[in-house]
Amino acid sequence: MIKKIDKNSIRIKRHARMRNKISGTAERPRLNVYRSTRNIIVQVIDDTVGHTLVYCSTLDKDIAPMVEGKTKVEAAKIVGQAAGKKALEKGITEVVFDRGGYLYTGRVQAVADGAREAGLKF
Repeated sequence: MIKKIDKNSIRIKRHARMRNKISGTAERPRLNVYRSTRNIIVQVIDDTVGHTLVYCSTLDKDIAPMVEGKTKVEAAKIVGQAAGKKALEKGITEVVFDRGGYLYTGRVQAVADGAREAGLKF
């Protein structure tokens, strides 16, 4: 009998390994990416107090019309740019990038590129 590999459990283990090394501070918070099959969610988190400083998603009312009709990679780049702009408005210039256990390609890379274009430093 063939057993199918659960890719999400492998991703969760990979993310846990990364989180042992990556932590966000007040000066340099963590930019976290969550990727579902249809949407992408970006958060800027201060791990010292456990607060989300910036939240941005394809489900936001101001972003949803901009990503309508675009590919998922283009939508991810728009979300990354929006998250970068919101972070800069709150005075955040440098972040630690947490790819959430996903491979750095496709939508995750597009989020990072969009945030860099907005002016965030990784």
